[in-house]
Formats: sequence, structure tokens, C-alpha cells
Amino acid sequence: MTVAPTNADLSVGGTGPSAPKPGKAGFKLGFDMKSSGIYIAFALIVVLFTVLTGGDMLAPQNISNIIVQNSYILVLAIGMILIIIAGHIDLSVGSVVAACGAFSAVMMVNWDLPWPIAVIATLAFGAVIGAWQGYWVAYFGIPAFIVTLAGMLLFRAITLMILGNQGIGPFPEEVRTLANGFTNGFLGNVGLGALGGADLFSIIVGLAVVVGIAVVQWRTRAGRLRYNQAVDPMWLFAVKVAVPAVLVMFVIVQLARFRNLPWVLVLLAVLVVGYTLVTNRAVFGRQIYAVGGNLQAATLSGVKVKSVVFWLFVNMGVLSALAGIIFAGRLNQANPTAGNSFELDAIAAAFIGGAAVQGGVGKVVGAITGGLIMGVINNGMSLIGAESEEVMLVKGAVLLAAVAFDVWSKRRTSAAR
Repeated sequence: MTVAPTNADLSVGGTGPSAPKPGKAGFKLGFDMKSSGIYIAFALIVVLFTVLTGGDMLAPQNISNIIVQNSYILVLAIGMILIIIAGHIDLSVGSVVAACGAFSAVMMVNWDLPWPIAVIATLAFGAVIGAWQGYWVAYFGIPAFIVTLAGMLLFRAITLMILGNQGIGPFPEEVRTLANGFTNGFLGNVGLGALGGADLFSIIVGLAVVVGIAVVQWRTRAGRLRYNQAVDPMWLFAVKVAVPAVLVMFVIVQLARFRNLPWVLVLLAVLVVGYTLVTNRAVFGRQIYAVGGNLQAATLSGVKVKSVVFWLFVNMGVLSALAGIIFAGRLNQANPTAGNSFELDAIAAAFIGGAAVQGGVGKVVGAITGGLIMGVINNGMSLIGAESEEVMLVKGAVLLAAVAFDVWSKRRTSAAR
């Protein structure tokens, strides 16, 4: 007796009614709450504080302040998200920030070394610190929690030894400009009607960013179509390009109306683009996700796990040194209390931005968004006159909610299987 094949049987062979037609990509219309929820939450928080502050949250000067005041946390968040993706943690970054800031101050102020040499030496100092901690974690096998907890104490002590329990400053003008300065109005101001004037060069930069976003998204879509993968309908694709484009131009215009683009924002943009390319395109980036996602599988597939973990901590040390220079330049002084609780803010930024507790999940852009959420909460509650304990209460609740959502989504996915 011959049994007629079912649709399911035919679809396996790729020629049945339920199989996608060759050469034609399907459309998808869905919403991934896990990957997109952080951006919606960020938008809602901004809207909430905009209403509560009577619009002061989105004032040009306030937007500039949020970026400048949280720049060093965002730098740390980039390194921290990579550490967490690999399944580790770094509790020492605040102390490393302080130690590197003190080291740079001694070279620039006390020894009168040229600032470029001092900056390079400070970054090298941070790399050595990262290598020290990376060795104990990767090659000696001590858990990162213990190694970096010890580092938190060690490098705070080194900071006190370097500074002698006193501040050192002032820093050279170039370092202060990196931390607090703004790009010049190279092309002059242009009229924007009711918005007043804005720097033309900054607006051109914003338009270039928008074009870059559109090109990257279009190339991604075209690549999916070439491989017959499902893509969003064109109208939804246009919305997903238009929304970030409008937001970018709004922020750029507001900055251009104030004092143009902060130099530290330019630095952050370079870091975000560079580290995004590394995590998305480079072999090393894929190895980071492999190590955090399944350590045993990564080892069996030939990934040099120890080397990956070691270089992640070296990278964290370099970024901590950069954050230390920025923070010291912003204060125009290196002091023994610098970096207090920075590690908590960086870790919170990573988890709020979508990093998974078990590792293997996370994005650089998500960590930046998480850091901005913390910055907006700090700034917004300051504008409405909230007490410091209230700010800590809200930040703690947001962090707990982000981690709880990650755990809940994983349980839901496991149950669905």
C-alpha cells in the first residue's frame, strides 16, 4: 500500500507546499521583547522625566551634561559587557580608574611629561593591571570574582600610595578638553527657525551618522534576502531606520544648539563602532560569545579559552585607564576617592543593557543604553529634587527588574521547548 506524503513530509525535502519557494525570501512581522525592550524602556524613562521636569530633561545643555557626566561610566560599560559575555565579572574597575588617574597626574603634573606620552604610559599601565588580573583568572584558575575583589583593595591602596592621600592637579588643557571640551563651530551657525541657531558642522556629522545607519541596515536586509531569509516588510524596515535616525538628529541638533559636540562623545562613538565591529564581525568577538555561551563546546571547537579571557581583562584595564584619564581631566585633579562605586554602575549598565547572568549574551550598544538609563535616572531625579537615597532606591529597583526579566525570559524559553 502506498501512503501519500503529507505536507510535513514534503517540506523536509524542500519542495512541498509548506516549504519556502526557492529564490524568494519570506517576511516576518514580530517583536523581540528581549532585544528591543531595553530601548523601549529607555524611551519611556526619558518621556517620564521630560514630563516630570517640564521639558528640562531634553534641554540642549542638559543633554550635553548627561553625556559628559556619564562618559567614563559608558567607557567602562563597553569593557564590562565583554567580560560579562564571557561569563566573568570585574569588581576592580573603580579602583583601577583611581590608580590610573593618579599615575597620569604624577607624570603630567609632578614630572612635567608631555601629555601624549603620559596618556600612552597610563594606557600601558592599565594594560599591565589587566594582564595581572587576567593571568590569575585565565591561567591560574582563580574565579574572577575573587581576583578582582582583591584587585579592588590592592589598586585602591596603590592609589593612596601614589597620591599620598592628597589630590594632584591641575591637568594640561588638552586633557581637560577631552573630558569637558566641545568641537569648534567649523562651518558657523545656521538658522533652524523656532529652534534658533545650530552649528552646521555638527548637523552634517549627524546626517552622516543617519546615512551610515541606513546603509548598514539596508546591507543587512539585502544579505538576508540573498540567502532567502525572512525579513521585515518594507514599511516596518523603514520605520526601524527612521526612528533611530530621528532620535540621532534630535540629539545632535540639541547639542549643536548648545556648545556643539562634546569631544568625549566623539571618542565614545569611535569606541562603540570599533567594539561593535569586533563583536559582530571579528573572529575574536565570536570566540567571546562562544566562551560565555558554552565553555566546554568552545574548548572542543578549538577556541583558546585562556587566551580570550586573558585579553578581555587586558582590554578592561586599558579602558579603565582611559576612563581614569577622562574622570581626572573632568575634575582637573586626581584624588584618592576617585572611582568609588564605578564598578557597580558599569556592571549595572551591562545587565540593564541586556547582558545575561550566565554569560553568552549582550551587545555593546545595549551596554551604552543601560549606562544612559542610569545617567538619565541620576539626572532626572536630581532635576526634580530627589534625595540621594531615593536615587539609589530607583537604580536598585531598575537593576533588579532587568535581571529578573532576563531570568524570566530564559525560563519561558526553556518551558516552550
